[in-house]
Amino acid sequence: MRLLVTGANGFLGKNVVVRAGELGHEVIRLGRDDDQDAWSAAVRNADVVVHLAGVNRATEEFEFAMGNVELTQRLCDLLARAGNRAPILYSSSIQAGHDHPYGQSKAAAEDAQLDYSSRMNSPVAIFRLPNVFGKWARPNYNSAVATFCHRVARDEPIEVHDAAAALQLVYVDDVVDTFLRLIEASFKTGYHHIAPVYETTVGEVADIIRSFPLSRDTLITPRVGTGLVRALYSTYLSYLPTECFEYHLPIHADPRGRFVEMLKTPDCGQFSYFTAGPGVTRGDHYHHSKVEKFLVISGTARFGFRHIQTEECHEIVVQGQEARVVETIPGWTHNITNIGEGELVVMLWANEIFDRDRPDTFAMKV
Repeated sequence: MRLLVTGANGFLGKNVVVRAGELGHEVIRLGRDDDQDAWSAAVRNADVVVHLAGVNRATEEFEFAMGNVELTQRLCDLLARAGNRAPILYSSSIQAGHDHPYGQSKAAAEDAQLDYSSRMNSPVAIFRLPNVFGKWARPNYNSAVATFCHRVARDEPIEVHDAAAALQLVYVDDVVDTFLRLIEASFKTGYHHIAPVYETTVGEVADIIRSFPLSRDTLITPRVGTGLVRALYSTYLSYLPTECFEYHLPIHADPRGRFVEMLKTPDCGQFSYFTAGPGVTRGDHYHHSKVEKFLVISGTARFGFRHIQTEECHEIVVQGQEARVVETIPGWTHNITNIGEGELVVMLWANEIFDRDRPDTFAMKV
C-alpha cells in the first residue's frame, strides 16, 4: 500500500514513516516546503493519506490558518482534482475548537476534511490527540516530556511551574500502532481515539524522569516494564548523548575472584555475576527465606548442598554451555566450587536486595 505522509519530517511523521516501512508499505513523504508539483504527484499516487503536517506553534496568528487550514484545504482540493478518493487519517488536537487561534485552525482543518469526505464519499478518520511523547520529539518546543528528558539526560535542571497541573499523554508507539491498524482495516468517517491515555501531572512526570539517571548510581531500576514509566524510560534513553550510552559498575574483588552487582529492583531482587579461579569455593552459607538462581556462563562448577537439620547432602555439576539453572533452597547450606581448569563465571539472581542489617545469610560449611 502506498501511504502519503504529510509532515513526514516531523516528530510523529518520522515514527510513522519508519513503522510503515517495517510493515512493507511504500511511503511517499511530503513536507510543507515541497512545491506544488511534488504535492500534485504525491496525491495522484496515494492509496491512503496520513495527514500529520501542521503548525502548533507560531510567532504570528495567521501562521495557524496557513499551516493548518489552508494546507489541509489544498490537500483536499488536489485529491479531488486528481479524482483520488483516498481515505485520510488526520492528526488533530484535543484543543480543536477551543477559543484561540490554534484550536480554531485545527477545527477548521477537520471541517475541510469532513467536507472532502462528503463530496468524495471517502472516509476520513480524525484523531484529536492529547500530548504525544516519545523518541524524536523536539525539546524546548511544545513537548514538556521532550524538554524534561533532554535536560535530565544532560544533567541540567528542569523547571516545573505548577507541579499539580493535569497532563494527558499518549505514547508515540501507541499512536502509530493505532494509525497503522486502522489503515489496514476498513474504517469509517468519524472521530477515533488512542489508548491508553495516561492521566498524570507535570510534577509526576518530572519526578519520574529525574529518577532515571539515579538508577545508575543506586543500581535500583524504577518499574520500567509497563505503562507510563516504561514509555517515559524509553523516551528518556532516546535523548542520551552518545557518551552516556555506557556506565561502569563497582567491582568487588578478593583472592577468590570478582563480584559485580548489575541491577536491583524495588520488589523483584537483584542481578549480579561473580568469578572464581580453579579450585576456589564460594558460598558455604544458608538462608532462611532468601532464594537465589545461578546460571553458569563459562567454566565448570560443582554445587554442594547439605540440609542443616537432617545432614542430607546433594551435589550438582554444571558446565557453562548447558544453560541449566541451579536454585538455592532455604534451610540447605550451599557452596560453589570451580572444578574446571579456567575461570568460572556465574550469573546470579537473588529474590531480594542484599540488606546488611538483615542479610539472611549464615555461614556454615557444606
